[in-house]
Amino acid sequence: MTRKMLKPKLMIAAVALASGFMMTAPVRAQSGAVVAAMSAGTVGEQADGYLGIAGSVGADVRSEVESINIKRRAAYTQLAGQRGVTVQDVAAATGCQTLSNRVKQGQAYRIGAGAWQTKGAGPIALPSYCANAG
Repeated sequence: MTRKMLKPKLMIAAVALASGFMMTAPVRAQSGAVVAAMSAGTVGEQADGYLGIAGSVGADVRSEVESINIKRRAAYTQLAGQRGVTVQDVAAATGCQTLSNRVKQGQAYRIGAGAWQTKGAGPIALPSYCANAG
């Protein structure tokens, strides 16, 4: 899929998100171990709407990240079906909003297949398609 094709779909997904979709508590809920790993920069948010492993973590944290991502995918799939967009579009629109609004200073994040970065005091430089996502 090209970026030109992705932009209109992200706009649709963003409207879907703005029209009341909020990740449910089980999708957002994270144990103290995952929260600590996020604070330490070994787990982070990605532009694709999923958590990723940015460093060395234990099997328990890795397992929980996988579980959270499965729940996120289920939520994205449900919303995509309701709104007539792809799961990838909903996930990417959510990723844009998460990177803009939920990643805190000092936490790790990744754009695309790029290197993991640590959020500084300013805003994250988002992919160009995020301008249409919300």
